[in-house]
Amino acid sequence: MKPAVNMNEDIRFEKQRSELTTHDRLALIGLIEEGMKAGASECPAMADLFDHLWDLVKHTVSGAKTDRLTPDGPHNGFRVIEINAETGENIGRLNMIYLNKPIPCYYLVYVEVAPPFRKRGLGNRIIEHFRDFLAEKGAVGILDNIIPPEDPTYDIYLKQAWEPMDSVIGAQQGQTANGYMIYVPPKLRNRDLGEAVVKLIHHLKRRRAAIDMRDNEIMVRRTIKEFRDLYDALLIYFKEQIAKREAPPIMRFMFTRFVTKLISFRRRIGDLLGYTGGESVEQIELSPGIAGLPMKSYAPRELPNGEVLVSGEQCIWSALPKGLQESPARFIESLQNYRRPSLTAWLKQHNRVGTYRITIGDLMDIGFDPTRLKEISIDGRDFIFERMQARQVLEMERKRAVLLRLAPAMTGLKAGATAVRINPPLLIVRDRGNAYILRQKVPAIHWDEALEQIHTTPALKAVNQALSIDRTIKAAISRTQQIIGSSLMDNENFSPEDFAYFVSWDIGKNRPGVVIDFDATYLESVWVA
Repeated sequence: MKPAVNMNEDIRFEKQRSELTTHDRLALIGLIEEGMKAGASECPAMADLFDHLWDLVKHTVSGAKTDRLTPDGPHNGFRVIEINAETGENIGRLNMIYLNKPIPCYYLVYVEVAPPFRKRGLGNRIIEHFRDFLAEKGAVGILDNIIPPEDPTYDIYLKQAWEPMDSVIGAQQGQTANGYMIYVPPKLRNRDLGEAVVKLIHHLKRRRAAIDMRDNEIMVRRTIKEFRDLYDALLIYFKEQIAKREAPPIMRFMFTRFVTKLISFRRRIGDLLGYTGGESVEQIELSPGIAGLPMKSYAPRELPNGEVLVSGEQCIWSALPKGLQESPARFIESLQNYRRPSLTAWLKQHNRVGTYRITIGDLMDIGFDPTRLKEISIDGRDFIFERMQARQVLEMERKRAVLLRLAPAMTGLKAGATAVRINPPLLIVRDRGNAYILRQKVPAIHWDEALEQIHTTPALKAVNQALSIDRTIKAAISRTQQIIGSSLMDNENFSPEDFAYFVSWDIGKNRPGVVIDFDATYLESVWVA
């Protein structure tokens, strides 16, 4: 039976066209059609629909040097060279910063080829165009080469007459110029540029924080635009169903996937260097008809899917209900949502009962996906299933191995007075384009949520003023991360920030699990997952 949907309002299509752009077609329709045809377990039909968007989100929230994206035009010293097709499609761009002292210089921030046009040699052509641009301007070009030497594209700049910085400033400056490359235009090749280039490098390093701050802001704006464009494309693709007031499972799933990525991005950009919220995600407003759709978090059964894959403790798998073993995604998604404090508060505020069916619009209001964590009891023990994308399984398997290695060493270990405990994945189940991670249910909540509760719940705010529990939590997490960092091996390729940290918490009474004595106030435990 199709769910009843309220779509009485007129859905606006101000920026939409009767046909999708090339980018939209390849990023949306192409992925849909190819995914539906594939259905292989190693390439889930629907789970990776928004790969490009999610990669963009990850680069944006990381603030890393790689994959810097920029807006369509100059802004506060940032300049862009755009490459457009005859049809008007933007097929690539080159972002740079201009410095005029001590010599004219363009610092290359990022080269991008639009996703539909990649693997066609356009990156080389854009670099070639940039070289010609520098030659015409009579300006030096500088870039920080982050491409690993083993990467096939490592020599892309060498082929375009770029050279290591040491060749200009001398080997004695090698430490200062590590990673930097330079292009010297014909007009300047007979000049001694050593001293001027050293000053440029120093100036760039002094501006590094400002460059990163500005680039963060620009990347946030670009990512939000990507979200908006993709939402418009979804409206166009499902225009017929929307007009008929229908809501097929695939439509609900795709809008659900879109919104869960959007709210995740919204939560993660708050800590970006220099980000002030000016490019608010709230500018993306869901149509009431879309917002009223019941959410669907896993791929519809109509789509072909690979076999169920299971890894971990087989004794736990064999103890699971038969219905879960036969149809994991459907069974797990029907379990009760984990009653984390923030969800309980939202349900109470909106007078929702425990069986209330979350809508797509509710996700925007709540600010996280409350259906991602499910509770289950097995042989009298309580566990949590966490849903994630199937593409994340490999990393989770690696992380599980590290946590299992660390667990014995952490027995009895303390961060200050706080016990450090490990809560590794026990079971990983792949089905319908999702992965479901089974862990022991512990009396703890994520430390971010703990701080949120302390700063927003009236009773906890009063306690915090007296005991500074927020500082206690931050100190415990910092010490725990130091312990984890000192225990990690170089070949494991993880940092302490790659793990999740949960602080002891009385979930039923919504209060922190702290110990108060004459000497200090400290957390009972920090759980690492």
